[in-house]
Amino acid sequence: MSYRFPDRPVFYRRLGREFPCAVSARGAWITDADGRDYLDASSGAMVTSIGHGVAEIADAVASQMREVAYVNGLMFTNKAVEALADELAELLPEPLHYAYFLCSGSEAIEAAVKLARQYWCESGRTTKWKVVSRVPSYHGNTLAALALSGREHYRALYGPLLTPFPRIPAPDPYRHPGCAACTGEALEEAILSEGPDTVAAFLFEPIVGSSGGAVVPDAGYVRRVAEICRRHDVLVIADEVLCGMGRTGRWFAFEHFGVTPDILVLGKGLTGGYAPLSALVSRREIVERLAHGTGYFNHAQTYSHTPVICAAGVATLRFMKRLHLVDRARDLEPLLFRALAPLAGRPGVGDIRGKGLLAGVEFVADRDTKAPFPRIDRVAERVAERAFARGLIVWPNVGHVDGERGDLVLVAPPLVVGEDDLAEIGARLAASIDEVLGETRVAGSRPSGTGRL
Repeated sequence: MSYRFPDRPVFYRRLGREFPCAVSARGAWITDADGRDYLDASSGAMVTSIGHGVAEIADAVASQMREVAYVNGLMFTNKAVEALADELAELLPEPLHYAYFLCSGSEAIEAAVKLARQYWCESGRTTKWKVVSRVPSYHGNTLAALALSGREHYRALYGPLLTPFPRIPAPDPYRHPGCAACTGEALEEAILSEGPDTVAAFLFEPIVGSSGGAVVPDAGYVRRVAEICRRHDVLVIADEVLCGMGRTGRWFAFEHFGVTPDILVLGKGLTGGYAPLSALVSRREIVERLAHGTGYFNHAQTYSHTPVICAAGVATLRFMKRLHLVDRARDLEPLLFRALAPLAGRPGVGDIRGKGLLAGVEFVADRDTKAPFPRIDRVAERVAERAFARGLIVWPNVGHVDGERGDLVLVAPPLVVGEDDLAEIGARLAASIDEVLGETRVAGSRPSGTGRL
């Protein structure tokens, strides 16, 4: 197959495709160079939580650039990083306290794994290095983060480079309610099988993001895995790169379950896409153990604690607090799922689930058996493509059922989305689904329930 590359020398992730050029954006809408408008129902990659075109964020970043754009975090502190840590501390429950700022979720996951390992080494327990994660899951594209991810089509090419960390099934209340994965027993079995003295941490998304399609576990599951980890001296790392910072109607998704992790990873909504920023947040005892031991965290990044990106984070958090956007995500949840409810009548729609302004729509070839479509049908990709042609942006994901099969789209509009926009999302998505499923063999007719809390 031959491809025609764009004239400009940009190396895009998707090769041989001509992209429309975005030239402006406001709120939940993006406009391209041809004047066409797109309703951003996925916040880009679930990033632009405060909406596009917020002038005060741009002003804050520009002001910081004029004062001091960059200093090395090994040599200086700066006002922006200290202000951001203070803003976060006001939101975090104890004992989460100390924040370490980086540029991406992948970087922060890598740092979290290193912190867990270093903590156990400085505690005299040097055999503890393994991190248990789940399938499906997604924790990033750097090598340790990818090794910990349960997204098989991302991992396949790089298998020889990936550390064989132990992985367990993630809860799937739609397909397997009440199984060992849903109760937490699978985690205890894995820890005992590996040996508790070798397991440093358990890494999980309290509410699963794109890899599983907004899966909300039973509250008892989260409490159970936290209790198992405490009993076996295993640190709990919560990956909230996607679901954190208000997306689910609470500042942090773990708050829905009454459990506080030992290490928290944040990103995406921390600046709403206005600058590349992530955070590793640790409970006090972990950082203080390092402070009283070697006296340093053995991890470095060129842009850690950088003033400009931290200034974007400060402005974003203050904007969110002033406009009560987390409350807005909670209040708009019924309207989002009301807009999506008509989809449940489609024979090829198996489940609609989620929390706050995060929803997953899963497609199945047979609703009675919940059998997924053959991968060759590319249902998720085609739905997203037809939606894009209608000026609607949703996020497709595949492979969550068995590593290859499984089709869903994620709906995650900015927290400033209008009520009329939510209705428009439902209408345009319904038309796109009808078009794709009308071309695809589908069986079954019974609607399913939702996985919402």
